[in-house]
Amino acid sequence: MKEKRVLILFLLLINSSISAQINGVVKDSISGQPIPFVNIWVENEEIGTTSDIDGTFNLNIQDINKNLVFSSLGFEKRIVKAINAKEVFLKASLIELNEVVLLNKKETKQIEIGKTDNAILQTFDNGPKIEAKFFPYQDNYNKTKFIKKVIIQTDSKVIESTIKIHFYAVNEDGSPGEELLKKDFLVTIKEGVLKNKINVSNFNLVMPTNGIFVAYEKLIIEANKQEKQIIDPYTKKEKIKKTYYPLVLYNYVERDFSYIFYGGIWNKITNEVNPLEKMRIFEPSINLILTN
Repeated sequence: MKEKRVLILFLLLINSSISAQINGVVKDSISGQPIPFVNIWVENEEIGTTSDIDGTFNLNIQDINKNLVFSSLGFEKRIVKAINAKEVFLKASLIELNEVVLLNKKETKQIEIGKTDNAILQTFDNGPKIEAKFFPYQDNYNKTKFIKKVIIQTDSKVIESTIKIHFYAVNEDGSPGEELLKKDFLVTIKEGVLKNKINVSNFNLVMPTNGIFVAYEKLIIEANKQEKQIIDPYTKKEKIKKTYYPLVLYNYVERDFSYIFYGGIWNKITNEVNPLEKMRIFEPSINLILTN
């Protein structure tokens, strides 16, 4: 009898460790058309992926009864149980048209902000997280208040890869708030180690007086993937390593906090030992060029 109980417990442990692959497609609830580049996360966990150009996605998950969080700019966020995620429909969010304002741009001067004295650069293959860099406002920006370019340093081993760039307002509690663009801003990154200067003048973004978060989102899609056969250092067996490009370079800096989006929410990272003290972190190598 005891042996039978041990066998049952063993089988339960085996079953709980087996992951299931969730295959699904994300579609527009009105048109039925697939929605590409949707950010998909296991709720409150660091397991996620991206819907591909045809709206399809696949995700390995331990428990098919866990919730998946689907979010994409221009659509309402939706939470669906993984077991029910074979076909997920997202509802378009209402878009308020901004008032037309005539801007007196001169673009006769410019400054670069966000530079760091620390030249240490590192890359990470960190999944579909959205990692943000905070740019505080300074009084001298009132003479160069328009955001002209985003500078982001990348390393890529595919001919062309794609990432999303996000701009967020700042909430009262200091966290990333409303997106300042109304639709996805997709950027094509070329092969190599590059300092990409991306012109965003057409968006007419003005540096907010309470600062701004600029973030990048890695897309876990086929066009960004490179596969390489390696030897697993633990099992000593051959396996396929998948890397999704581009890799973004990071600076090792001292900060009060940082924000990373995963698990369907923004997560604030602070000094766990002493929250009142600064911490050393790797921060995305993103700078801005402001103009008048």
